[in-house]
Formats: sequence, C-alpha cells, structure tokens
Amino acid sequence: MKTISTTQLVTLYHGSKSGIHGAIAPISREHCDFGKGFYMGTDRNQPLTLICNYPKAKIYTLSVDLTDLKILDVGLGLDWALLVAYNRGKMESVKHSTIYNYIKDLSKDCDMIVGYIANDRMFVVLDRFFNGEITDLALINSLSALKLGKQYVALTDKTCKKIKILNEQELSKDDRVKLKQNSEVNRSKGIAMADEICRKYRRDGRFFDEILEAGD
Repeated sequence: MKTISTTQLVTLYHGSKSGIHGAIAPISREHCDFGKGFYMGTDRNQPLTLICNYPKAKIYTLSVDLTDLKILDVGLGLDWALLVAYNRGKMESVKHSTIYNYIKDLSKDCDMIVGYIANDRMFVVLDRFFNGEITDLALINSLSALKLGKQYVALTDKTCKKIKILNEQELSKDDRVKLKQNSEVNRSKGIAMADEICRKYRRDGRFFDEILEAGD
C-alpha cells in the first residue's frame, strides 16, 4: 500500500447507464472486481463498451486528487487474480484460510485500489481459470498480451469527495451502435488471442483449486 502525500491529479473516465445523480459515492454493486466502490478507468473507450446498450448512457471525464489517500496498487499477477476472485465470491470454499484472509486484508483501510481491468475480453478467460480449465500462468500471460487499461476504484466517501466532473457527454444512438460493434470485434479478437496463449501454457502453472488448497 502507498500513501500519496504530494498533490497528484489524474484524469480518468466513468461510464454511467443513466447519468450521475447527486454526489459521487462508492455504491457500485457488491460483486465487482475490487468490491463496492466508484469505478473509473484510464482508457476512455473501456467504460464506453460497458454502457453502449443503454439509451441514456453518459460518459464522464473526471479529475481525481490522490493527495493523502491510502492506495493499494495491484500489479499484474496472482494477487490481482485472487483479489478479483475474492470480490466475485469465488473463494468462499476456503473462507478463513490463510490465503483467504491474506486476500481479504489486502485492501484493508484503503481509500482506493488501482489495478488492471477485467474487461469483456477477459471475462471468459477469468471464468475458465476459476472453473479449473486453465492455469495461473495461462491467465497472467493472457492478461499481459491483451494490454488492459487500469481502473481506479474509490472505496471511501473521503476519496469520492476528491473527484470532480470535468465533462459529461450523452451517447447518441449511432455512437452506441458503433461502440457495440467495436466491442464485439475486440472481444472476439481478445478471446482468440487468449485461447492461443492458454494452449501454450496448458501444462505450466497451477490451477485455481490447487492454489486455494495450498493456501490453507
């Protein structure tokens, strides 16, 4: 974990199905990648793919002041994958084990988590990992090859108060149609690339259940 003490501003993006109403708050649904929070991304196109099916969708450009925040910056590796697994309820079978408690406490007392996005190109690969079809090495190398953007997740009201809206844009019907088409193409390309990598590493690394059992 790190604390940013000097003033540091970052520009991020947030997609909303129907717009932000009222104050920004850490109130996403429970089972998101890094838990309940307010999600923002470094790549403007990423949130657009998540909201392109909604007629009142809006994209926001935000300025976020990271000053004096306790931030967990998760690198691309097994901790990232297990943190996503924990927040999606995939580790309940080993609840209270050493590895469960380690992942649970990773973001303890944090104001923000910064980590790679498990976007629509990775959902299928992640599920294959959680279901025991591919190893951790196959998963991590797939993530590296896809060059995913990062997401910043505001976990506390303190953090949300440091977020300012710079721009708000409603998506037109034409924009949403094009985004949906591009999303489907990128998803297919991403899955094909990941499939190739998974075949390469199918005999290397550990499976999800092996990792959980070893962490008791």
